[in-house]
Amino acid sequence: MWFTRRFLAVFFSTAVLLLLAGVSFAAPVSPENAFRSAFPQVPFDNITPSEINGVYEVISGPNIFYYYPEKDLIITGEIVGKDLKSRTAERREVLSSQMAAKAAEAVKDLPLDKAVKVGDGKKKVIEFTDPDCPYCRKASEYFTKRSDVTRYVFFAPLAHPAAIKKIEYILSAENKAEAYDAMMMGEEIPPLAKPASEEVKKLAQEHLALARKVGIQGTPTFFVKGEQVIGADTKKLDELLK
Repeated sequence: MWFTRRFLAVFFSTAVLLLLAGVSFAAPVSPENAFRSAFPQVPFDNITPSEINGVYEVISGPNIFYYYPEKDLIITGEIVGKDLKSRTAERREVLSSQMAAKAAEAVKDLPLDKAVKVGDGKKKVIEFTDPDCPYCRKASEYFTKRSDVTRYVFFAPLAHPAAIKKIEYILSAENKAEAYDAMMMGEEIPPLAKPASEEVKKLAQEHLALARKVGIQGTPTFFVKGEQVIGADTKKLDELLK
């Protein structure tokens, strides 16, 4: 009993002295919170320890970089092992495969009735595009030479936000496929075109939200037979559409 009272007295005396000395009992800051505090403008999806002690791997969309919390430093570049192989490249390949699989699964639930339907062929292509993207226009030209494809087009003006007006024009048109072709050929919105309704504006934003939900990082992006094709990769499209 005497020992217990003595121990408690020493414990509380020590605690009081530490508090008076300004010693903090706060929990250590997590790497996630430290990164948000240091770099609030940089979005990220995940932070995990890297092979280097004290350095964390940061995943931001398709990108991988590193964070050193002790000095609040972002480190870009590759981590290379003694086999001269890039650990970063290997991780990027794994991440890319995971994202592609996730996107292919998410595409199954897309509301195709809200897309612009172009063509009436037996082969189905789901497309995320941008009327102001030159690579999207190149891909669109490729499809004009095929009569065996039906495309379900969603719009994702990720790099060209001003293209939203052209998208709203397409979605407002009575013949949406024809309006789509005109915009993808670089034509301007007709001067007498009616302003888009609130319903059409909402649909245009829904297209963008669906693109983000699927994980689209750039345009054009296609899905053929459950496989993702990024960019105007007409050779790969040819192979998948055989």
